Amino acid sequence: MLDRNFRAQFEKQIRPVGHNLKRTGITADHLTILGVVMALAAAVAIGNGALRAGFLLLALSAIPDVLDGAVAKASGTASPRGAFFDSVSDRVADALLLGGVAWHLSTTHPGRIAVLPLAVLGFSMLISYERAKAEALGFDARGGVMERAERLVLLGFSLLFEVILIPALWLMLVLTAVTAVQRFVTVWRQASAPRPAPVSRRWQARRAARTTDRVKLRRDRVQRNRRP
Repeated sequence: MLDRNFRAQFEKQIRPVGHNLKRTGITADHLTILGVVMALAAAVAIGNGALRAGFLLLALSAIPDVLDGAVAKASGTASPRGAFFDSVSDRVADALLLGGVAWHLSTTHPGRIAVLPLAVLGFSMLISYERAKAEALGFDARGGVMERAERLVLLGFSLLFEVILIPALWLMLVLTAVTAVQRFVTVWRQASAPRPAPVSRRWQARRAARTTDRVKLRRDRVQRNRRP
């Protein structure tokens, strides 16, 4: 939801920052790697029970995550390779953060509650896969009530106020599952709608029709010439 409604405007506002970072020699890949390292540090802090430190490191990890695209565009190095690297890095960061939460819950809460963050992780990976697969097929699967930005914001608040950690994870799980359904329905409708035939196929059909007409015309001429 945040990604779809505010991403373009936000990227426009941070474009000057990208140009300034480009002059320092920092590349988009450097920022992407830094974001993963910061996420790893946040996961370690969370797993050891230092939730406030984990919140701070999570907030810091978001900075390079939002700046790498601006630097790539400012330096003219935006490419499918960079987009792929950034997407995979985001998934790694998500796994680290929610893994750290699961580790923390496994040491502080009895029972199977530690599985809750892993369930959130599973649905978050599903909605990421839905978008990637949809875009590969030429469809748009963006949007939903609980995308990555919303998950990180809610996770940050739950780290800052530990009392809401488990309720926030349950809410995150439900809304992430809803997002997965929303994206599935969106792509299903796009895929079910009639699509115009590609230009090459239409051209081939017209060519075949013209060839058929020519053959028929020749047959008619031959038959007329054979008549006494």
